Amino acid sequence: MNKNNLATPEANISEMKSISKIWLVPFIAILVALWMIYYQISNEGPLITIEFQTAEGMQAGKTKIKSRNVDIGEVTKIRLKDDSAGVIITARMNQEIEHLLVADSNFWVVSPQITHTGVSGLSTLISGVYIEIAPGSSEDKKMNFVALDDPPVTPVGTPGLHITLNSNDQFAYSKGDPIIYKGLTVGQFEDIYFNFDERVVYYNAFIKAPYHQLITSNTKFWDVSGFRIDLNSDGVSVNTGNLETMLTNGVTFDIPEGMDVGEPVTERSYFDIYANYEAADDERYKESVNFVILVSETIRGLKVGAPVEYRGVHIGQVASTNLRINKAPEKLIKEDFKIPVLISIHPARVGLPDDSIGSGLMAEQNKYWIKRGLKAVLRTGSLITGSLFVDLQHYHEQPIDKISQFEGYDVIPTVTGQFSQITDKAERFIDNLNSLPLGDISNNANELLIEVSETAKELQQLSASIEGLVSDVTKDKLSAELIQTLKGITSLTKDLSSGSKGYQDLRETLRTLTDTMQELKPLLNQLNSQPNSLIFNTGESDSIEPKKQKGAK
Repeated sequence: MNKNNLATPEANISEMKSISKIWLVPFIAILVALWMIYYQISNEGPLITIEFQTAEGMQAGKTKIKSRNVDIGEVTKIRLKDDSAGVIITARMNQEIEHLLVADSNFWVVSPQITHTGVSGLSTLISGVYIEIAPGSSEDKKMNFVALDDPPVTPVGTPGLHITLNSNDQFAYSKGDPIIYKGLTVGQFEDIYFNFDERVVYYNAFIKAPYHQLITSNTKFWDVSGFRIDLNSDGVSVNTGNLETMLTNGVTFDIPEGMDVGEPVTERSYFDIYANYEAADDERYKESVNFVILVSETIRGLKVGAPVEYRGVHIGQVASTNLRINKAPEKLIKEDFKIPVLISIHPARVGLPDDSIGSGLMAEQNKYWIKRGLKAVLRTGSLITGSLFVDLQHYHEQPIDKISQFEGYDVIPTVTGQFSQITDKAERFIDNLNSLPLGDISNNANELLIEVSETAKELQQLSASIEGLVSDVTKDKLSAELIQTLKGITSLTKDLSSGSKGYQDLRETLRTLTDTMQELKPLLNQLNSQPNSLIFNTGESDSIEPKKQKGAK
């Protein structure tokens, strides 16, 4: 069989695959990327915007947003506002803190700060500034915020009580100034608002728990800023709160002595700030009875608010020392003009009701006393400050028939104070002293001194003569006494000379004394060896009898 005739086998034809397995790798990668994008989008937190005055210290992609020092977001973009009045930052927040983004949440920049209350934000010197959030309690969601210029004094949610204090006086307070109670700092001022219509400054303040329970409806606040020295009718007084208020301003509070505790305050209430404790204490007296005293002496040292006392009891205060007269005099005043001083007497200070009934009783009582001699006297409260106060005293010997009126007020008659009387007497004494003829008195005194000098010389000569006479007399008397003494010594010497009777008597007495001692010598020896021999007999020997003297019978 020819090789050319060999049968050719048929080819096995099959379809080729259009996609290679290698394409699975990028496909899987795309799926993973899509899953990652989905996961990122599904788990990504919300974007918020925060408006700041400046972006100082902040950087996109670096500056963190924190709460209680935990990172909860990051700044992603910083841009200027359209009107260039500030900056707006865009920040990406973590998803799990979305519930913190509510209407009353606050943001602020944390940076190093040094204030009178302490030092804060020192960690930002290394890590850089960051944005802090104070979560709010509102239920309304919010994504656009306006940051605070300064950190809030009291974080949201701090237990305590928010109150509003107001003052129209000259003293002012700043954010962070302390509120103290008995030396302890229990609160602080938060922010300030000035009402232009009322011209009153309002301060929002916070009292920390548990001290907020001390705030009641009868609580009074007064200023204790710095170091205050008061010169009043009581003398010199020094007032301060604590060390913190000596460096800055501050207020304190309490319930004035004698007042009821009052009802507890549970929500924001308004309180006035008084200049001092006395002003806060006086505020509780609502009703008063006004009188006028006409002073004929100087009122320098008598201030508005000076006490009015009745026998040492504080019953009121001076309301005005410049009482205006409604009608000007139509003619010249021929006599001296008395200064009208308006005083207010409070019924509640003497135990009467603080109402119209108490005021009526007080008015009637004082009118009754005025007719029977009640007088007003200006007295000096302190010689150091020269402050005056009004003292009411009874002068029963000076009653009046009718109470006079001045500008519609009853007038309490006045008498001159003791200090003024002493001053007047001193002035009259000086005037009389000045009127004396001191020149003539001086000439007469000089002549008198010359005469006294001559008399003294004559007395000196007389004294010398008398001294010589006394000396002579003394010498004569001494010589006579000396001679008499010598005679006595001579007579005694003759009596004791050898051979005289006195000499023989003395020798006989000495001999007798010697014999007697010789006889007692054995007895003394026995007592020396046995002291009890006079009481107990030892039986050793018989009693010793003294020997008789020769020639004795």
